[in-house]
Amino acid sequence: MQNNFLRTLLIFLLIALSAGTVMAAQPLKIGALFAITGQASFLGEPERNTAQMVVDEINKAGGVKGHMLELVVYDTQGDATKAVQAATRLIKEDKVVAIIGPSTTGDTMAVIPIIEKAQIPLISCAAGIKITEPVKKWVFKTAQNDSLAVARIYEYLKKQKTKRIAILTVSDSFGSSGREQLKAQAAGFGIQIVNDDTYGPKDTDMTPQLTKIRGSQAQALICWGTNPGPAVIARNAKQLGLKLPLYMSHGVSSKKFIVLAGDTSEGIILPSGKVLVADLLPNSDKQKKSLLSFIKDYQNHYRAEGDHFGGHAWDAVMLIKGTIERGAYTPAAIRDQLEKTRHYAGIGGIFSYSPVDHSGLTKDAFVLVEIKKKDWVLVK
Repeated sequence: MQNNFLRTLLIFLLIALSAGTVMAAQPLKIGALFAITGQASFLGEPERNTAQMVVDEINKAGGVKGHMLELVVYDTQGDATKAVQAATRLIKEDKVVAIIGPSTTGDTMAVIPIIEKAQIPLISCAAGIKITEPVKKWVFKTAQNDSLAVARIYEYLKKQKTKRIAILTVSDSFGSSGREQLKAQAAGFGIQIVNDDTYGPKDTDMTPQLTKIRGSQAQALICWGTNPGPAVIARNAKQLGLKLPLYMSHGVSSKKFIVLAGDTSEGIILPSGKVLVADLLPNSDKQKKSLLSFIKDYQNHYRAEGDHFGGHAWDAVMLIKGTIERGAYTPAAIRDQLEKTRHYAGIGGIFSYSPVDHSGLTKDAFVLVEIKKKDWVLVK
């Protein structure tokens, strides 16, 4: 009787151990929605590259608490309909525990209703303030809010005693959100918008808008958009002999913009995450270690410079990794642990989420950079 009992107990323990090993071997699936092709590919391609690089390195080091990570990536092409279809597939077919992306504000806003209904945590890589304001329970972001970018530019303009500006914004979700912030914050900095115009995402000539701006009383021009439009504006402004200082949004904070704008990029100022000038930061900067690690890893993997946009994906994956390290394996647990994340020094800034803040950054996440000799320098 005793031998039979011991034999049965041994078999039970072996089965339990075997089942535990199988469970430990099960990968945790993370979904990713990036605009890898299409007009927003300058965002999505480095995001996809970075996310895969980070996941591969995590797995090479043994995973997270016994779990390998599996990245399931779909290309949205910057199309909201495709983003919705891909998000649905990630949730219903791939059974992911979390999703990172999409790359653009429009795509993100389109998938939010699906995310909230399915109760799957999403970490967007897009900048629009409406993504996380008001707070949505299951939605977070790593891209710095456009409201913070506007404040950084306006602070500088105030120091320059610039009081009258023109704004030229792209007529998509990113541009509309930026335009709202530019208008909402102007008076608080003693700034008057004397010319407010827009352009289409596929426009190839902004001469008419710039001609009107040239005839206005503007002392500076702020362009809000993502490539290639802002590069067209820089070239058109040069052709027209427009002498106004030109400021861009963080939507062009990558070398791709300098390539597109060429010599006409010289002297343009824009807010950016610190990754573009990581080597110029003091050693006391809390982000510097992560920034230099990201830059080195990306260069080794892809023989290219890691940029502001790839950094959004780096942060998203690392934030999820942090939740798993704290014992979160289910969508609900990951969401809860994301909300408890404090003082994570990443690529985009130092993140501290809370129940009332799913963006997690302050304006200190931005620095102002200027393009000189086709490279970035810090604006003091």
